[in-house]
Parts: sequence; structure tokens; C-alpha cells
Amino acid sequence: MHLPPNNPARRPVQSSRTRTAPALGAAPSPLGHPAYSQTLPCTPESARRARLLVTAACTAWGLPGLADAAALVVSELIGNSVRHSGSRLVRVQVSLPEPERIRVAVMDTSRTPPAHRATDADAETGTEDGRGLVVIEALADRWGTELLRRGKRVYVELCPEKDGRE
Repeated sequence: MHLPPNNPARRPVQSSRTRTAPALGAAPSPLGHPAYSQTLPCTPESARRARLLVTAACTAWGLPGLADAAALVVSELIGNSVRHSGSRLVRVQVSLPEPERIRVAVMDTSRTPPAHRATDADAETGTEDGRGLVVIEALADRWGTELLRRGKRVYVELCPEKDGRE
């Protein structure tokens, strides 16, 4: 059967769930729920781009009250990957698994899960190494690590009910 070029059956169908992050060029994730993801160099400078991605997603989903917490969380996750993974690249993903619940995740090639590393020496020297998980635990509704075939995914879920945000 031959369809004429202007036949609607020949045109690609675009889902209302398929969006790109505003001004970031990030492609949507092929998950069953809305998501944005971006692969970035595993460098401290990538934290800024990751914050832009999660802030844009929160705004697009009508959850601007979660944007600050999500930006802080993704900065901590990127920082952990930079300091501890040895990866060349990281993948940042922000998704909406349920209405009013966002999931921020960072994937790297290390299979070592994050661990509390603060010591008494940190308190004496004034360094802040090891405090990222404390921040994450304070903000997260839940968080965890999923081991992947080639690395791990550390995720944090945030919702407005957590400590009265929004």
C-alpha cells in the first residue's frame, strides 16, 4: 500500500510526554514517565549544567518549589561522582515517577556505593568532605543506590511534603 506524502498516517506521532529541556538540548528519556537526562563530563563544572537541567524540569512539571532542593541534591551527587568514581562521564536524569514526586539520579562507572565518610578529623580541620549524604538525607523523601552492569545509579526522590516545601 502506498501512502501519499501528506497523509497523516505517514507523519511521526509525538507524545505529549516527549519534551526537551528548555534551552539545554537534553533529550527526553524513553521511560514510562516524564524524564530528562543529559550526559556530562565528570568534572566540578558539570554541577552547574546539572542544576539547570533539574531546575528546568521542576519548572516544566509545575513544581518550582522543589527546584532549589533538587539543585542542591544534584550538586552533591555530581560532587560525589567527581571525587570518588574515577569516571570520565556522568549521566544526570531527572524524572517524575508520580505526580509531585521527582527523582534525581546520577550514574557513573564506579560500582562502589556512597558511604558516610565524615570523621572527627573533619570536624577538627573544618573540611566538609563526607557531609553530602547528610544533606541528601535531610532533603530526600527516599534515596538509594542501584548497581548497574557498568557502574551505579545514585538516586534521590523529593516531594513537597518533605519538611513543608512548596
